[in-house]
Amino acid sequence: MARLNILEFPDPRLKTVADEVKSFDSELKKLVEDMTETMYSANGIGLAATQVNVHKRLLVLDVSEEQDQLLVYINPEILSQSGEQNQEEGCLSVPGIYASIKRAEFVTVKAQNTDGKIFEEQLEGLHAVCVQHEMDHLIGRLFVDYLSPLKRNMVRKKLEKQRKVAAKEAQEHLLL
Repeated sequence: MARLNILEFPDPRLKTVADEVKSFDSELKKLVEDMTETMYSANGIGLAATQVNVHKRLLVLDVSEEQDQLLVYINPEILSQSGEQNQEEGCLSVPGIYASIKRAEFVTVKAQNTDGKIFEEQLEGLHAVCVQHEMDHLIGRLFVDYLSPLKRNMVRKKLEKQRKVAAKEAQEHLLL
């Protein structure tokens, strides 16, 4: 397994619409393993392939307390949704930023597993939010796209400042 590089907002590759997965082979299984390791090592609960610059309709998530219940959704689609909930969301591609986003409370999702077998699930709560959040990545949408342009610009500036500080600290560390 290998940890993959997670793209960060405002990287334009995050806006890429993912293609349908058609080949359920060892390469796909390796990608799932690498994405899983990447998600867990970054302390995330979900990761879409788009976030690691692989533009396939694939996501992994684990909303369990112990992080021992990995779920894989390939070519996911929402069949139905109902209710509303506001949840504080964060994103591995937008580190350190959180915002309350309105999502459906209940969703029915149809997807495929790593062998190509089709399944359906009825989800609610955090699980439903996470699937909707990760599926947004597959169509090139981030949770910050739900914010006003002013707030989105503030997020962009805050992340740029964080990156500059981190780069400066790294350079100073090298000089020591």
